[in-house]
Amino acid sequence: MPTLCRPEVWVPENIITLDETLSLARHLHANHPKLPLILRMIENTGVRKRHLIQPIEKTLLHPGFEVRNQTYLREARARIPEVAKRAIASAGLAIQDIDAIVFVSCTGFAMPPLTSMMINDMGFRSDTRQIPIAQLGCAAGGAAISRAHDFCTAYPDTNVLIVACEFCSLCYQPTDDDIGSLLSNGLFGDAIAAVVLRGVGGEGVRLERNMSYLVPDTEDWISYNVKATGFHFRLDKRVPTTMALLAPTLHTLSGAQGWNASELDFYAIHAGGPRILSDLSHYLGVDEQAFRHSRATLTEYGNIASAVVFDALRRFHDEGVPDGARGLIAGFGPGMTAECSVGTWSAAHRIPTQPEVRFQTLADALDVSEPSNVWTSVN
Repeated sequence: MPTLCRPEVWVPENIITLDETLSLARHLHANHPKLPLILRMIENTGVRKRHLIQPIEKTLLHPGFEVRNQTYLREARARIPEVAKRAIASAGLAIQDIDAIVFVSCTGFAMPPLTSMMINDMGFRSDTRQIPIAQLGCAAGGAAISRAHDFCTAYPDTNVLIVACEFCSLCYQPTDDDIGSLLSNGLFGDAIAAVVLRGVGGEGVRLERNMSYLVPDTEDWISYNVKATGFHFRLDKRVPTTMALLAPTLHTLSGAQGWNASELDFYAIHAGGPRILSDLSHYLGVDEQAFRHSRATLTEYGNIASAVVFDALRRFHDEGVPDGARGLIAGFGPGMTAECSVGTWSAAHRIPTQPEVRFQTLADALDVSEPSNVWTSVN
C-alpha cells in the first residue's frame, strides 16, 4: 500500500487578526442592517488570525480579475517550488523520483496548468504525469489524496507529489454584502501545502481505500458566481446541516475496511468551521478532542480550503502517532461532496525531516494554545 508522508505547509507573512477583521467589517459595512449578526458569526468561527498573500491594503482593493489572476500566477510560481521541494525531501526522495503531480486549487486559473510550470522550473522528468484538479473547492484536498492513491494502485511502486495552492483572499469582492460572503471574508485564509504519496517505503498514513460521495441536488449550497470581476463566493444557509448528510459516508467507508468510524485513532478532517467539527463529533460519536488538529488549523490559519487536511496531517506527524494506528482523512466541499480515505499509520521507515526556517508570528499575543508551525522560504 502507498504511504502518505509528512506534508509541508507554507502561509504568507501578512497577518490579519480577528480584532482587525471585526474592525474592518464595522468600518466597511457600518450601514448593513444585519451587521451585529455578521460580527457575531465571524467571532463564532474560532479563527484568531489568518495569513494573506498580499498586505490587507492591497487585499481590499479590486484592480480587476485579470490583475488578480496575474497575482495568483506570479505568487504561485514563486512560492510553490520551495514547498514542493521540502515535501519531496521529507519523503526521502528526489525530484527525479516523482512520477506524477496532482495539483489542486480553486482560487485562480492557469492554462497550461501550474503542473507544467513545476516540471519546467523544478526539473521534474518530462514524462511526469500531470493531474490538475480545479472546482472541487475545500473537498479537493481529500480528492487529491484519493486520486494519487488511485494512481499508485494502477501503477505500483510509483511516487506522486500533491500540491494544494489556495489564495482565497484574491477572491474578496468588496461589493458583495450578502451574509455568506461577509462571513467568508472573516473565515478564509491563504496557504500552500505539498505532500508525497510514496509507492514503497516512507512514514505516514498507509492508504487502504478511498470513497467519494455527492449529496444529490445540493450543487447550489456552495458555489461561485463567475463574473467579469472574478469569483463571487456563495454560501447557502443550509450548509451548517451538511454533516447530517455526509457523515454516513465516513461510516460506509470505514465499514468497508472492517472498521468502526467511531473507534479510530486519528482523524484529519477539513475544518470548514467549528459547526462542521462539532456536528461530525456528534454523528461519529467521538470526542471533539479527536479533531484537535483540524480545529488548531482553523484557529491559527482560518479555512485554507483544500490545504486544511494536509495541515492537520502535518500536526499528527509532529505529535507522533503509534505504528499501526487506524485513521480517517476527509474533505468536504461544493457538490455537496465528501472525499475521504482510510489508512493505517506506518512508522516502519522513519525519514528525518529537514530543519525548518521560521519567522515570528503573533500566536502568543493571540493566545493560540498550540504554537504555529509556519515557515517561509528565504529568497
